[in-house]
Amino acid sequence: MNNSLDVLIIGAGPIGIACALECKKNNLNYVVIEKGALTNSLFEYPLNMSFFSTSEKLEIDEIPFISKNAKPDRNEALEYYRRVTTSNTLKINLFETVLSVEKEGGTFLVTSDNENYSTTHVVIATGFYDLPQLLNVPGEDLPKVTHYYKEAHPYILQDVIVVGASNSAVDAALEIYRKGGNVTMIVRGNAIGERVKYWVRPDVINRIEEGSIKAYFNTEIAEITEKEVLLKTPKEVLKLKNDFVIALTGYKPNFEFLSNAGIQLSVEKRIPIYNEETMESNVENLYLAGVICGGTETHKWFIENSRIHAKNIVKAILKKNLGAL
Repeated sequence: MNNSLDVLIIGAGPIGIACALECKKNNLNYVVIEKGALTNSLFEYPLNMSFFSTSEKLEIDEIPFISKNAKPDRNEALEYYRRVTTSNTLKINLFETVLSVEKEGGTFLVTSDNENYSTTHVVIATGFYDLPQLLNVPGEDLPKVTHYYKEAHPYILQDVIVVGASNSAVDAALEIYRKGGNVTMIVRGNAIGERVKYWVRPDVINRIEEGSIKAYFNTEIAEITEKEVLLKTPKEVLKLKNDFVIALTGYKPNFEFLSNAGIQLSVEKRIPIYNEETMESNVENLYLAGVICGGTETHKWFIENSRIHAKNIVKAILKKNLGAL
């Protein structure tokens, strides 16, 4: 048993790192538990991805983030958060999975696949990138189907379907097309998403209008087979020759993990109950940080508008500790 922790933070993304920095600055005994690599979600992003935000909006704890362009890319972000972690000697356990969070009296017992921890406060900052929104259609489990996109090279000279019309889907479609893949976009709505990066949206619309990228709107996949995909369009069911399906239909937080920890979720959008000033959930001394605060509305919280959560949480913890003296 790892005893006498003041704070245990679950998740070593940018917001989890920000929470660790605040704990260290305020002499709180803490540890961060991360089931993957440091900033695992950013690590899983496409190799050539650029952020929507500028570098200064991705900074944590006022530590400067210098990038060659105003909008940094994936590798620059990984280097920044890596340097923040190592230069501040933050206590982070990587490739360790938290299995459960249970409260006994005023103490939390946190069990991982490597250790048992006892802590007074818990911060959950687990993000949402690990659980994709599934299509729930026959054939989705075929090897040619993926819910993540890394780079275009494997799709050169292939018939590729990209499902979705968000930033990730648009970026993948454009990159694969420009590297020599035959791209078809399947979009459930009637247009490319309005939240797509403003300098990218006209590009993909133009490629669709000129026929370089085929697109079916108001359309869903009905079935995936080894060599084809069946599409349900407003007028008919179509069969398309197909080698790969990249289903970039979004991701969701681990709601089961939150519920098992005792956190109440709204029925419609699974938004957790928490105090917006302190970030404390309905479970006393259990705090939420980052994108998980939005439930299924994962587009509402980003690094730039949730990095303040770290300061709010530690301020609330210190206030409680002061009151206990």
